[in-house]
Amino acid sequence: MDQDRTGRGIGRRALLGSAVAVAAVAATGGGTAMAATGHPASEAGKGGGTAGQTPALWREYTRAPFTHPQIPYVGRAGAYVGARRLPRRPVVANVLQYGAKADGSADAAPAINRAIAAVGRTGGGTVLVPPGTYRIDDLIHIGHANTVLRGAGSGRTKLYATKNLTELIGVYGSRYGGDKSSWSWAGGLVWLCPEDRFRKLTDAIRAKAWPFEGWTGNKRDEWSTLTTVEPALRGSWSVRVADASKLRRGDLVLLRLADDAAHGLLQHMAGDGPGPEAYSWDDKTKLTSYVPYEWPVRIASVRGRKVTFERPLPLDIRPEWDPRITTHTGALTGSGVEGLTLEAVETPQSPHLLDKGFNGVTFQCAYDCWADDVSVRHVDNGFGLVAASACTLRRTRVGGRGSHHPYFCREGAHDNLVEDFTIEERTVPAPSGTQLHGINVEGLSSYNVWSRGDMRMGTFDSHRGMPFANVRTDITVNNNGRHGGDAIAGPLFGARFTHWNIRVTNGRAGLMKIDGLAPWSATVGINEVTEFDQIDVPDFTGDLHARLELYGTADVVRPRNLYDAQRDL
Repeated sequence: MDQDRTGRGIGRRALLGSAVAVAAVAATGGGTAMAATGHPASEAGKGGGTAGQTPALWREYTRAPFTHPQIPYVGRAGAYVGARRLPRRPVVANVLQYGAKADGSADAAPAINRAIAAVGRTGGGTVLVPPGTYRIDDLIHIGHANTVLRGAGSGRTKLYATKNLTELIGVYGSRYGGDKSSWSWAGGLVWLCPEDRFRKLTDAIRAKAWPFEGWTGNKRDEWSTLTTVEPALRGSWSVRVADASKLRRGDLVLLRLADDAAHGLLQHMAGDGPGPEAYSWDDKTKLTSYVPYEWPVRIASVRGRKVTFERPLPLDIRPEWDPRITTHTGALTGSGVEGLTLEAVETPQSPHLLDKGFNGVTFQCAYDCWADDVSVRHVDNGFGLVAASACTLRRTRVGGRGSHHPYFCREGAHDNLVEDFTIEERTVPAPSGTQLHGINVEGLSSYNVWSRGDMRMGTFDSHRGMPFANVRTDITVNNNGRHGGDAIAGPLFGARFTHWNIRVTNGRAGLMKIDGLAPWSATVGINEVTEFDQIDVPDFTGDLHARLELYGTADVVRPRNLYDAQRDL
């Protein structure tokens, strides 16, 4: 179990009580909230310039924060259930003492990795990287719990990477064949991944075998059942189990849901009803490879056979999905990267899906980990969350010559928080044959948040694989990228996707206004947008049960930031 846990301890009753109070404030116009416009959803806010308008959706949400049909509860997304202050580990090593040179004259990667491993093996702490430029001819790996790599600030400490992951590890091919490079969506030159999983990954890549990237390893066989779980409803904080003898407060476990023959679990992720029932699931082989759904969560308490989690259930628990609490691969917990810039040697961006692996910082099988004040430049892919959950990326920045995925979130990554982030405008024109996505999410990833973003290029890349219950809020975007995703990966969206207060500076649609695409979704407070050449059609037939409010203006919606408002409940 990791140490220095913070930010726990808000009860369901307290949160519900606060929700009622906030609803009362919104209804009376007190505080910063204003009364709702009362206009139909399709007209609310058009052309307005008022100080603030509270949509009906917000008032509804505060009455049912954990079970609202369109808006997910994400108030506990991020490390340590969204703690504002992340752990401050004591400094126990300095890379200069391990032989690193701060003038870029020699390869510092061996010294940095030795320092990280030594600190990790002795229980954790902070490895200090003083001001300067450190040439790294190898990747930097953090594989032990409670271990932090800390520079003197992103403007003072630089890691200068000279080689890519193909050179360092090998060709990382696709499990679906062809010449696609999996370095297009995996791996980092700073890679936070538990020791055992990292070794298996790199050994498999070198052997030209496919290393499964999810929480439980190849063929999903690296887990054991701790207990089965009785039926429960989405939004519940507690479940009853068959046998709680192997469960303890503070344990990190997986809630594991398999699908049934009729794909009832996938239908439920899409919101249930006639549209998902009529959808063709069987031929979406990439999507079905992401099942079982695995949700890492920490146990808050065990009382008899009643187990309470630190977050509410993301889905219903039904007996036909063989619900179990299981072990996992052994997540990396309590570790982070702070106060530095990772800059790769500048090379032209590779053609689409042929990335060499000049990638930034990636979290894999990580929980309660973080990056703070970290910038990456000249990378193929910026910040990655691969089967990573409950992680926080704060004050991060992607810049330089342009990247394929500035941020990617995939393979069952849940409950993560990306806030105060920037994607800079590229410094050189995009080479032909390349692709720009933006803030990517795919592979049944759920309950992730992107908040307070400045996207000077890119798009909201829902990359098929039916991500669901994700939130993008309080973001300015020059929407000049394109989304991706194979047809065999299934729908663009599952249920409860929410876009809240989005400022599209170039007025281009493309997955910004999602009421015509995403089932049981909410689009609130977005300026008018128009379609361009990438025009999508909904994956599901019939009524999508999507909501649209305050369309035609941005920054009039109150609360301005959906994540912050949910936390303040």
